[in-house]
Amino acid sequence: MDDMVLQAMAKWPNVPDCFGWLGLDARGDWYLRDVAAQAQGAFTCGAPGAKGSRLEHARFVDFIQRNYEADAQGRWFFQNGPQRVFVELEAAPWVWRLSPDGSVRSRDGRPADVQEVLVDELGRVFLRTDRGMGLVHTQDMGLLADALEAGRWQPRQVRSEDLPALGGYVLSPQAQAAPGA
Repeated sequence: MDDMVLQAMAKWPNVPDCFGWLGLDARGDWYLRDVAAQAQGAFTCGAPGAKGSRLEHARFVDFIQRNYEADAQGRWFFQNGPQRVFVELEAAPWVWRLSPDGSVRSRDGRPADVQEVLVDELGRVFLRTDRGMGLVHTQDMGLLADALEAGRWQPRQVRSEDLPALGGYVLSPQAQAAPGA
């Protein structure tokens, strides 16, 4: 976590948590969900505008990714100074990018070690890694096929509804939050 974030947490320890305002989609893009977006429904409902506005400011996205963690309940959040902004997840807390050399990295470029490959009934491929569960980016399916053909990984079939429990994460912290959170 950034030093300035740690300092803000120490200075203001009792700032309330924030729910519903930030989302991460299945392609690894971050979305800011203002009141109008939230009024359209849940992040994953598919209603026009419900996802919110895709964040495109590279430095802000980098700041989010540097200060992105999970709590003990498996709810992922962005620590924005003293405030935890819980993240609505479309598929998983990470979206993994594969490289021709077989390495796996998150969108922020940090490496991950693959522990297990999981395929759900929708054909989506998830990697359980030392950093947590994540979805393989759709643009990397060719590299994934190469890794499977080379015998580097042996996928296991799972049901999509079981993935959060297997990965220890919560898709919608907002849905778990108390009314008015």
